[in-house]
Amino acid sequence: MQLRRALIIDAALFIATSAIGVVAVASVLGAVPRTVAVVAVAGLVLIAVGSVVARVLTRPDHIRAMQSHQILEIASRSLAYMRRGLDAETAQAVCRLALEQSDAAAVAITDTETVLGFAGLGEDHHHSGGPIMTRATKEAIVSDEHRILATREEIGCPVKGCYLRAAIVVPLHVRGEVVGTLKFYYTTARLLNETQVTMVEGLARLLSTQLELSELERQTELACRMELKALQAQINPHFLFNTINTIAALIRTDPPRARELLREFARFYRRTLEENEDLVPLERELEYARSYMRFEQARFGERIRIVEDVDSELAGVMVPAFIIQPLVENCVQHALLPDRPLTIWLSVRRDDGALAITVRDDGAGMPAEELARVLESGVGRGLGIALKNVHDRVRGHFGPDSGLQIESTEGAGTTVTARLVPRSGG
Repeated sequence: MQLRRALIIDAALFIATSAIGVVAVASVLGAVPRTVAVVAVAGLVLIAVGSVVARVLTRPDHIRAMQSHQILEIASRSLAYMRRGLDAETAQAVCRLALEQSDAAAVAITDTETVLGFAGLGEDHHHSGGPIMTRATKEAIVSDEHRILATREEIGCPVKGCYLRAAIVVPLHVRGEVVGTLKFYYTTARLLNETQVTMVEGLARLLSTQLELSELERQTELACRMELKALQAQINPHFLFNTINTIAALIRTDPPRARELLREFARFYRRTLEENEDLVPLERELEYARSYMRFEQARFGERIRIVEDVDSELAGVMVPAFIIQPLVENCVQHALLPDRPLTIWLSVRRDDGALAITVRDDGAGMPAEELARVLESGVGRGLGIALKNVHDRVRGHFGPDSGLQIESTEGAGTTVTARLVPRSGG
């Protein structure tokens, strides 16, 4: 249809140009009055100019540019909704955005059984929330192919006065599976041209990509939750027994301190077992690590000390739960030497836009071959869970630019830095 329109414009342009030439020649030969010639030439020039402008506006590259702009505008504005998944609320919002930016009379989104959202002409009787009524929509879902509906009967609306007479139905996908459809409705079949079909298909592909990203985000979140549950379930029994033995010994030598530690121990383990939040304020995470250190200092006395350097303005920053205490425990478990005390430095600061949580010790350190394996499964256990657990959960929440960075020198100590890099636009 676009080609036919372009040919018509070209023909008009040729006729107008030819007519200008004939009138110009006739005026030179004196065959027509000068006034008539001027008026005729001016009119024909206007026709020619209008034809040229129309030709430019209907050029395929111009049409493709306008089409791409429409698709990207809809996709850009719908991203905030589609990343939450496909449901009635997000579908309705995207339908309204698509309606604003397109030539459609109405837009609908379905899942495989239900109309999730509908916006535009006929909204008074095309209600969302009901089952899919159009046979062609069901066929598009089963066959995984788009459908073009050119009659009111094909649409299947039971309301006689409905103005929707044509539609384009395109499947939506997540990981190769059809999860619903995108439907553009029109008041006349004359609008069912190649441009509209290509536009709807392009938008459906982008929306499908957004849905797939949403699914990946949910899977990542689920993985982070599972890692957190693993940490809570795998409590280091040695720490448990050692702390109980320490408290038992203090009952004889320092009963008030024993009672204090026992109450704190109960709070410590209650949080360990009952924590359900993936992200917690930094100050809460720091206090958990301090609580752990109080038990270890009660056990080892002056052989262990910890020095903090924490920017107080960062206290409310949200971080993954249980990421600092395992780093501190890693120092106690692996860095403490029998012939000298251990100092642990804990610092939290901003570093190039990232949050850097650093735990450094002056203890045993590790050889290069062990350092190369420290983030492998089963290595570097803290509270019964590998440092890899902390590394994976940080990356799961903040992306591949985040995670643990570990440096160590045998006999001189180890430095572990958890870098939390905010996601772009997050």
